Amino acid sequence: GAADPAAVTALGAALRDPEGVRADPVAARDLAVRFQQTTGPVMAKGIEDTAFYRWHRLVALNEVGADPATGRHPGTERLHGWAAHQVEHWPGGMTTLSTHDTKRSEDVRARILAAATDGAAWRECTQVFAAAAAEYGVDGPTAHLLWQTVLGTDGIDTQRLTDYLTKAVREAKQHTTWTEQDPDYEDRVLGLARAALEDHALRRPVARALESTRPAARLLVLAQKLLQLMLPGVPDVYQGCELVTDSLVDPDNRRPVDYAVRRQRLAQLDEGERPGDLDDEKLLLTSRALRLRARHPASFGPGSGYRPVQAPGLLGMLRTPPPADEATPTVAAVARLPWTDDPGGGHADTLPAGHWVDELTGRRVVTDGGPLDREQLFPGSGMPVALLVAETEDTADTADAAGVESVTEPGR
Repeated sequence: GAADPAAVTALGAALRDPEGVRADPVAARDLAVRFQQTTGPVMAKGIEDTAFYRWHRLVALNEVGADPATGRHPGTERLHGWAAHQVEHWPGGMTTLSTHDTKRSEDVRARILAAATDGAAWRECTQVFAAAAAEYGVDGPTAHLLWQTVLGTDGIDTQRLTDYLTKAVREAKQHTTWTEQDPDYEDRVLGLARAALEDHALRRPVARALESTRPAARLLVLAQKLLQLMLPGVPDVYQGCELVTDSLVDPDNRRPVDYAVRRQRLAQLDEGERPGDLDDEKLLLTSRALRLRARHPASFGPGSGYRPVQAPGLLGMLRTPPPADEATPTVAAVARLPWTDDPGGGHADTLPAGHWVDELTGRRVVTDGGPLDREQLFPGSGMPVALLVAETEDTADTADAAGVESVTEPGR
């Protein structure tokens, strides 16, 4: 029958304030602890390990701890509000994009989100795979998951894809489960998966979607990494994610990592070689941002400051040391935005007037306190992100060694 409203209200009061239960506060504390221990697993099994395997409108949003509904109206206000709260209350909290438990790596999500910017390509993939699903006797949502997975991983092999889909359809618990498997249905799903990798009629629309949105994917890969490493908190880089990764949910994301390749690439970048591909660009950004944090911890630890920085087509932040620390430089992390020219309603924030050096390129930027301008900050076809440090003797040497020109930010 229906729950007794009075009992539910009393239970809620006890869980919120067990010490306030006069009858038996010890029992109330025990109840609260046990309730907290239970709600996490229940939420995980119900949402992350069931609902997220059934609803596939845009699977990049189906992530641990996330609410896919927020993706319907993306904006910067929530990010900046969260960051301001973190820097004040939880400056040592972890910030990350990928973990041992994420459903898809940060870069798989970036490719899928980028693909969603090309409506025509997205519709073509949806229609082609819906028709193929009917032919193979597979439900539409699973086919929609399949093509987004193939696109997001950009080159996944058959074994990895079939292993992943076997887990996905069993977790969904609609046609087959871990305990009551339907081999017939699973065979049809895996047959469609193999066709997705081998049949040109299925491969072509996915390849077109990937190609048309590759610049947006590159921008997302770098922008989200820059923000993660510079936001308030302690950044965690999951194993292998120094380069672009195509990992899916465990156990796929527990595959061995080739650290020798990463060491070799990093050594070449440290010797002054220009990034040769997106892997190099991501590694350059990751290494330079982490080294910057190590050199100037006061700009990122307890007592440091955070201020949003955004302008048409730009998103970033200003990180400042505690007021008493005059030796630590101010840091500005700014990224171009891929999908909108007006994130701030036409408003353009400013950087403090002064001389800055971009840690990623050695390029000098001179600001006069005027509004940020995307074309001045990102001229030409270079990296779509900038990690600016207020110029000191050390940063001046970096810029001089790079042999690049200064750029003056326009005034108001």
